[in-house]
Amino acid sequence: MSENPWYTTYFGEDYHSMYDVLSPERTAWEVHGIVKRLALPPGSSILDLCCGHGRHTIPLAKRGYRVTGQDLSEVFLRQAQAEAETQGVPIRWIHSDMRNIPFENEFDAVINLYSSFGYLENEDEDRKVLQQVQQALKPGGLFLLETIHREALLRYYNPHEIRRLADGLIVLEERSFDLLNSRSNAQLTLLHADGRRTAYHHSVRVYTLTELVRMLTDAELRVQGYYGGLDGRELSLASPRQIVLSRKA
Repeated sequence: MSENPWYTTYFGEDYHSMYDVLSPERTAWEVHGIVKRLALPPGSSILDLCCGHGRHTIPLAKRGYRVTGQDLSEVFLRQAQAEAETQGVPIRWIHSDMRNIPFENEFDAVINLYSSFGYLENEDEDRKVLQQVQQALKPGGLFLLETIHREALLRYYNPHEIRRLADGLIVLEERSFDLLNSRSNAQLTLLHADGRRTAYHHSVRVYTLTELVRMLTDAELRVQGYYGGLDGRELSLASPRQIVLSRKA
């Protein structure tokens, strides 16, 4: 196993082979929810923190927002930049760890989606992210955070999954949940159609709503609302996702 943190190698060339591609319809639905939750006029500045390959960054820019995308994966950033150029939208791209946001009082909103909060080694490191978010926001700026909902994850926990993808790849995923540290861990084995075998692992700290509110408050981000989806639905025990909206004082 590599000595480097798992998130430095996991989001590379193999990543999109491991999962079914999310549909354009789902992305459009999510972007609509983001815009509705933030309620900011076009021209507002938004940082997509852990932007990946620009799935939300680019549509937000096409809606007239001034968008910056930041990610640690050079592979994803190259894909995002190429797609943005193809679609003719100007976006500022930043290659950096989420603990280092190189801006101060810059953004009307920061968004962090798809459970990327919790990747780091411990709660202290996650707190550094929130401090950086607070610093990067303008006074009154909004932070939209989307994560796994711990209650639903444990309620429906699936320790094994086999995925057979259209290109012949078979993905074996073995999961375990560390109750003491509240981390969901997974080992993935990729069986390629040509006989190759590759392996990855990931580990995500899964926070309760109570923990997130406490951490955001400590970072001087005042919680404005919480939801069970980007469409604003009520958070319940069965909600697979939890969204927390907070504001810089």
